[in-house]
Amino acid sequence: MALEKITSRTGRAVPITGDDIDTDRIIPARFMKCITFDGLGEFLFNDVRMDSDGNDTDHNLNKPEFQGSSIIISGNNFGCGSSREHAPQAIAKAGFEAVIAEGFAEIFFGNSTQLGLPCVSLSHEDRLKLSKSVEEDSRQEISIDLENQVVLYADGKLPFTMRSSSRQALMEGNWDPIQELIDNKPKVDAIAGSLSYI
Repeated sequence: MALEKITSRTGRAVPITGDDIDTDRIIPARFMKCITFDGLGEFLFNDVRMDSDGNDTDHNLNKPEFQGSSIIISGNNFGCGSSREHAPQAIAKAGFEAVIAEGFAEIFFGNSTQLGLPCVSLSHEDRLKLSKSVEEDSRQEISIDLENQVVLYADGKLPFTMRSSSRQALMEGNWDPIQELIDNKPKVDAIAGSLSYI
């Protein structure tokens, strides 16, 4: 089965401010008692979206103007802490298709890319510009153009950085290594059959 060639992601965005947002904040550990990743999206950022009585806080993800957003904008070192794959899975299951930040924790970045979830980095100044623009006009659509390495938004365009091998994998549709193995099963079987110790 051919994977989607991801050359861009377009949608409305929600700023989630702060540096060093770790995977336990993205999806608290107590919600990871699941056999599949289905249902994780409803608990995304649960402990900062809800107070101790279970009431909504003023977190941007709770605000009406940001409902239906498909792109997260955040600070530096996003996805740090535990290497749990549940964090990018929760982001994807909640309907988000990309993350823009100043930087990413290495394992989080890899886990996200292998889900087809582009993670692109802006400079501090450009991230602040984009967040301010989105806060002032939450209805605007922004576009992440992987081919030209720019984020397009109401006030113009901003250059981003992303590891070239991951960007190419997304654009060429070979971002999921498990699917790549499945697609190449005849070759895998042939090599396995040629090995004397199998």
